[in-house]
Amino acid sequence: MKKLLTATFAALALSASAGLKIGTVDMMLLVRNHPNYETNRNLLKDTEKDYQKELDEMQGVLSDIQDEGKALADELKNPMLAEAAKKTAEKKIMDVQQRYVRQQQELRKKAMNNQEELSKLEARLLKGQADDLKKRIAKFAADNDYDLVVDAAAAIYHKDSLDVTDAVLKEMGVDPKAARAKESANEGK
Repeated sequence: MKKLLTATFAALALSASAGLKIGTVDMMLLVRNHPNYETNRNLLKDTEKDYQKELDEMQGVLSDIQDEGKALADELKNPMLAEAAKKTAEKKIMDVQQRYVRQQQELRKKAMNNQEELSKLEARLLKGQADDLKKRIAKFAADNDYDLVVDAAAAIYHKDSLDVTDAVLKEMGVDPKAARAKESANEGK
């Protein structure tokens, strides 16, 4: 972070003396208005729902095993049960307990695996989106003769006149006023 700030200050100092053209962008606004943003969000939500459905099904199996164990335990409490039947019931209870423990372990493993897969998917989608934005910003900078375009969040201070976010949004086919209005509405939530 310190190196980034130092580089930013150095670039700004050079711009004054070398006549560099510098711009800033609001990367979060660009990310949230990227053409793939909603599609990616929906894909993540749908994937998460699918994963949750799998976990719910596994939880249902776990509940069924638990109910089976309770029924066997109730059967074992029957005073009219013969000794041989008690031993059979105890053996069944042990089997049910082992199945319950295995199912719990599988459920935990599946939940962890699903969370890891969801994180990987989110990272891949975000990386693709970020790479596309970098290309778009680089093209904008080259087309408009900018020497440096930085994320406004990385700068401690910048003049509003350096902000080229609206121009990049326009090149993405997004109405800047609508994007900022949507952003303001989301901040209020």
